Amino acid sequence: MSSPEGGKSLRRDAGIIGLLFASTTSMIGSGWLFGALHAAKIAGPLSLWSWIIGAVVIMIIALCFAELAALFPRSGALVHMSHASHGDGLGRVWGWMLFLSYVAVPAVEAESIVTYASNLKGLHGLVDNQGVLSVSGFIACAGLIGILAVLNLLAIRWLLRINTTVTWWKIAIPLLTGIVMVVAGIHQIGPMWQHAGSSVWSVASKSYTAQDMFIALPAAGIVFSYLGFRTAIDLGGESANPGRNIPLAVIGSVVLSGVVYILLQYGFLMSVKPQDVVNGWDHLSFPGVKGPFAGIAAMLGFTWLATLLYVDAAISPAGTGLIYTTAGSRILFANGEMHAGPHWLTRLNGQDVPWVSVAIMWAVGVIFLLPFPAWQKMVAYISDITALTYGLGPIVLLILRKDQPSLSRPFRLWGASVIAPLAFIFCNLIILWSGFGTVTPLFLIVLSIFAIYLIYFYLIARQPSEAFGWGNIWWLGVWFAGMWIISYLGGKDLGGIGVLGFWTAVIVTGVWSLIVIELAKRCSLPAEETAKIMMNIEKTM
Repeated sequence: MSSPEGGKSLRRDAGIIGLLFASTTSMIGSGWLFGALHAAKIAGPLSLWSWIIGAVVIMIIALCFAELAALFPRSGALVHMSHASHGDGLGRVWGWMLFLSYVAVPAVEAESIVTYASNLKGLHGLVDNQGVLSVSGFIACAGLIGILAVLNLLAIRWLLRINTTVTWWKIAIPLLTGIVMVVAGIHQIGPMWQHAGSSVWSVASKSYTAQDMFIALPAAGIVFSYLGFRTAIDLGGESANPGRNIPLAVIGSVVLSGVVYILLQYGFLMSVKPQDVVNGWDHLSFPGVKGPFAGIAAMLGFTWLATLLYVDAAISPAGTGLIYTTAGSRILFANGEMHAGPHWLTRLNGQDVPWVSVAIMWAVGVIFLLPFPAWQKMVAYISDITALTYGLGPIVLLILRKDQPSLSRPFRLWGASVIAPLAFIFCNLIILWSGFGTVTPLFLIVLSIFAIYLIYFYLIARQPSEAFGWGNIWWLGVWFAGMWIISYLGGKDLGGIGVLGFWTAVIVTGVWSLIVIELAKRCSLPAEETAKIMMNIEKTM
């Protein structure tokens, strides 16, 4: 694949293990360190099912991207997908939305490291009692993001070798922690099973329902914890055998991470002491709660495990932040390559790394610390913006199946006509379940970025009005507006005004999703134009 700048190209040094571990390390980051605690506070013992459902939901979405990834084996592939289905207009908008979803991740991983470190002697001032960064905490996070950016200037083969080593650690420590917690919980008969004689789902007279279980998906960071599967897609252009390696890496990473997360949540529920939940799981508190697993390990007398966890609290988030900096810079690279942004985004250094894009990832990541100065605050934003960008995959898959039926597909998804619409519905449900208080800022940010890009497109790039491709993208505004209205009318437990009950809102969201799919199909490019785009992509591979 060639670059517009100087004719240089990205190296194809990423093998199956490198891609698998790139996606896995994108998943197993700060989510496992904090997700179990927040999920338990929201859904109590039902939080175990939240992780199981989360794995199923993400797997359904990932299966759509597995087929698409093999068709677009290029770095920043998600940007190229949108161009193929709806032309340059959607490609431009989606490319920058993808950037917004990636750029915040290194920042949230840095926040995780600093929050865990604040439990250590002499570092308490990094965050306050609510986990919000202080000035010194902000400076520490900015420095950590900078280190991740510098490491990203290495050649991709060295970067993935570092990541592979880190990922072995990142898989081993959570598995060890989960096993130790389960054994300890069985020994003390954890509070999850204290009320098995009456209701397993009731603690301190509070019953937990399926609604709590679904609300926990975005609110507790469960969706966030599973989001990294598409990193293998973003690095597809740097793989020698993308048709085989990318689908295996995408599916394998979801399975591997799901096993780890479910074990961890079960261990957490089993190992918490009964007296810590006497007032209900939503009031769960214990010494060292800002570093949940390390705090429990110390409380149970496993000081050696607590020490390992404090070490891992730096390694796991750093590994995830490292690989997201890599993937985000490739999204910027693709934006420059597809003329959705300035050409200098494609400039490569001596190691064939897009160094300008890496620098932008650092600068904007630091800026994101200002409106989201705490882990859970930024996780809610990342979950929603990423779910929004995920929604394009199932739509592109359906359009390519309809318009390009004879296209050679290295990986072909069975039952795509059912799985793809279901995946799109799940993307919208994630947004719904995050609550109106998160949905409104989400769409305001998207609208603001869109307005800024229009200023660039018309006033700086001086493009004619018809060049934007409005006729192919108007359905986006209808989709977003509909989701905002449904969220506004939703139940009060989701921050809405209560016109729609929880399950009514779910049904309405499902119906609305199917309507949006039909609108998107009607706005897609003619089949012959899509065929030309696919041919051009194949020529430049």
